[in-house]
Amino acid sequence: MRAVLVFSLLFPLAAGLSAPALAEAAPPQRIASLNKCADQMLVTLVESSRIASVSPIATDEFSFLAERLKDLPANSGRGESILLTNADLVLAGAFESHVRRHLLARQGFEVVVLNAWTGLDDGKEQIRALSRRLGAEAAGERLIGDIDAALARSRTIAPAPRSVLALHRRGYTPGDTTILEEIIRHMGLVPYSERLGLPHGGMVPLERLVADPPDYILMSESDGRGVDQGSALLWHPALLAAVPPERRLYVPARLTICGGPATPHAIDALAAEVRAKVTLARHSGTDRRSSPEPTNKRHVSPSRGFRIPPSAGSGMTEEGA
Repeated sequence: MRAVLVFSLLFPLAAGLSAPALAEAAPPQRIASLNKCADQMLVTLVESSRIASVSPIATDEFSFLAERLKDLPANSGRGESILLTNADLVLAGAFESHVRRHLLARQGFEVVVLNAWTGLDDGKEQIRALSRRLGAEAAGERLIGDIDAALARSRTIAPAPRSVLALHRRGYTPGDTTILEEIIRHMGLVPYSERLGLPHGGMVPLERLVADPPDYILMSESDGRGVDQGSALLWHPALLAAVPPERRLYVPARLTICGGPATPHAIDALAAEVRAKVTLARHSGTDRRSSPEPTNKRHVSPSRGFRIPPSAGSGMTEEGA
């Protein structure tokens, strides 16, 4: 039976395991991943020969690094498929099934959980923690260096503090709690969700957007045209008139779903859109709309907002029996 290693990188003494003991754990040699975002971190930090399997959605249309992942064995995503392997470490996402994670831990598998990034600094700490556990510190520092370099290239590039609303299918906005909003601010732009009274995210009525539109809308590249009911709202004639195509910024979804190796590419992609489209020209009512002060003071709590949970991200914890 495998020894069960139980610890939390946020609370390294919670399970009675000291930090030095954590650091001395041998680097795993057969690592399995149950999560899309963990797949991308894994293939970036370690050699392919150390990867036992990746998740069943590692190479779908929303996957970053799909070309590098396609030649690796894929598991079924079920805990039972991992039980039949000799993996010495399993990576999972915070929104994975707790039952599956606990099943693996009870059977003696070391399970490391990657939580959602709460910010870029938090994400860098996750990279460092994971790379230490994998014995891949140099690769982790290279990834952090890539993120820092992309941030340096894009700092305050906006010619004016124009307002930007990240808008998803059916009118959902993630609010001011994502790394995308942090990057928007970093570039010198103003997130618009707080003005709408949705700092924690939620659904934005079409009428509200048309009556009080932001200067720019940030959208997924896959929503570049209305193809179904989910994307139809984004291309409603009234919204199209309020925020025309030249004031819409596009970033591929595969760059924003996961924090990690895709993050420097997401920063560069958004920076290219900002340089190409954000101008000094004032749009109708721009000065009023660009104000960071919210006009609607009713905030939506995180527990009640219509949130789209991220697949994986920041913070790293380990589970066991």
